[in-house]
Amino acid sequence: MARLAPLVIVAALAANASADTFKLFGEVHGGGMYGAGTSGVQKDKAFFQNARGGAYGALVGGEFLFFDAWIQHHQYFSNGLKTWTQFGVGVHFTSDLGSAEERKAGKGNYIEFGGGLWFGVGTGAQVMPPLDNAQITDKALIGEGRLGFGKHLDKVFDLGVVVPVSYGYFIKSGNGAAANDLDNHYRGFQVEALLALRANIRLF
Repeated sequence: MARLAPLVIVAALAANASADTFKLFGEVHGGGMYGAGTSGVQKDKAFFQNARGGAYGALVGGEFLFFDAWIQHHQYFSNGLKTWTQFGVGVHFTSDLGSAEERKAGKGNYIEFGGGLWFGVGTGAQVMPPLDNAQITDKALIGEGRLGFGKHLDKVFDLGVVVPVSYGYFIKSGNGAAANDLDNHYRGFQVEALLALRANIRLF
């Protein structure tokens, strides 16, 4: 019976999953981040290790069934202003926990989970437009899992907490850094805890 418990949980979540076919959405984020380099010559200079602390930013995306595409920009300010911008694709599921009446009204609690693959670029300081390669200090290919929960305020707005956890392969960039020099490569991880205000535009 214990082995069936995960299947029962997944079935229950699927039964209450959002039925939107296609929507656009945007989120405003605020919270904190912890990161570290795990291996490679540059691990002690890992972007997220040196950007730990307070974070704020935004995400925009589109969702078809449960397939998503995202653009996210975060700024980290506890150790001098640093920015990270990433572009990703993946899957995302939302399960409504409210009653049938709450779901019909677009209200009630929810949980969400998903994962994706991102390409990101970071700067060790505030961006000075136009952005050029000299300002980019790190580039990465990142795999991420994401878990969240919150409340539907109405049919458009959600307020919740989201926790993204990611691990990636990074390359130091900028003037004088050669991408094919393995001494400029490192691996690292990060975890964020973010308060998220989301606006949904359901097209069909």
